[in-house]
Amino acid sequence: MSVTSTTHPPEPAVPAGLAACPFWPTYAPPRVQFVRGQGTELWDSAGRRYLDFLCGLAVTSLGHAHPDVAAAIGEQATTLLHTSNLFATVPGTEVAVTLDRLLGGGGQVFLCNSGAEANEAAIKVARRWGGRGRHVVVSAYGSFHGRTLATLHATGQPAKHEVFQPLPEGFRHAAWNDIDALAGAIDPTVAAVLLEPVQGEGGVNLAAPGYLREVRALCDERGVLLMLDEVQTGLGRTGRWFGFEHAGIQPDVVTLAKALGNGVPIGACWARRDVAGTMRPGDHGTTFGGQPLAAAAARAVLAVMEREDAPGLARRSGARLTSALAELDGVAEVRGLGLLLAAELTPGIDAKVVADRALDAGLVVNAVTPTAIRLAPPLLVSDDEIDEAVAILGSVLGDVMADTTTGEGES
Repeated sequence: MSVTSTTHPPEPAVPAGLAACPFWPTYAPPRVQFVRGQGTELWDSAGRRYLDFLCGLAVTSLGHAHPDVAAAIGEQATTLLHTSNLFATVPGTEVAVTLDRLLGGGGQVFLCNSGAEANEAAIKVARRWGGRGRHVVVSAYGSFHGRTLATLHATGQPAKHEVFQPLPEGFRHAAWNDIDALAGAIDPTVAAVLLEPVQGEGGVNLAAPGYLREVRALCDERGVLLMLDEVQTGLGRTGRWFGFEHAGIQPDVVTLAKALGNGVPIGACWARRDVAGTMRPGDHGTTFGGQPLAAAAARAVLAVMEREDAPGLARRSGARLTSALAELDGVAEVRGLGLLLAAELTPGIDAKVVADRALDAGLVVNAVTPTAIRLAPPLLVSDDEIDEAVAILGSVLGDVMADTTTGEGES
């Protein structure tokens, strides 16, 4: 592919109206301000078009402004917005029933507002089930489970822990894909093992063949819960409804969020009925969790996903995207499942530089590690959009490699 430029365009100013905005500095200064979306496309405040191959971190799996979801939100907004969880509502009940069916039945659902909240609920139900003195949760190095104090400690990235010490007690980590290390971490104080079927934020790292089956057997042998964090992998993203289905196992607890609301904040924690049944009124709660507006959006999302066969779309489009990425100069490896992919770059290429230049060229991706680009487009992405995105990324990689060769690359 031809190289069109060997210099990086000037760093854009922070979009108008944001420079003096009093946000906490918890994110890097935004380079773009988006104002509109439709399907896989986004437009910024300057009128530029982009292809969204990140989906707000695997959230908008049906694309932006899906008509069924928009209609459901509008109808619910004029019907009933909030009642509190002292009362039932129709959308929340129907979402719980659908999730339980998709997860195989025999469970109960706690609706909340985010993936971190779903994992907090999982941690609490594990402690309630385990009883006093049997409360430890073991997770994997490289994992990501949230940013509340408890889910941050469950996250297996010690560099993220240090500035917030002391963190809550009761968490332990073992090497990912190492069944012996996991076995060594489980003692009589352990209530549960918490894993992702694919480590999304850790770099799109897959479970090794047979690993999750070994984990399931180990949990059964030791009498501890197997809890799977499907916040990023759930609801069709990997080519199955849930990432654990690739391993042919059944977990005891499953957490969901992201794609469930297609952009409307909602999360869920499903647990086997006997596990969920250890909780009592007052043990846990959330003011807004499962409120009618969010639940109406989730109900519409689930209906569209079932109608369109979301897992099948992810398998087909994921195969096309994987094959095309693997052909690009500058891509050493493509890993992932379905439409949750990472393009590992050849040595010497900085993924952050590639992601920044891709944004300049109209493609939204992110540097999930210093050496890998994550791609998670809508499950409804078209073949033409896949081809356009790969062409943009190929051109960007050509530019970056040319700069590296001539010594003009960025540090």
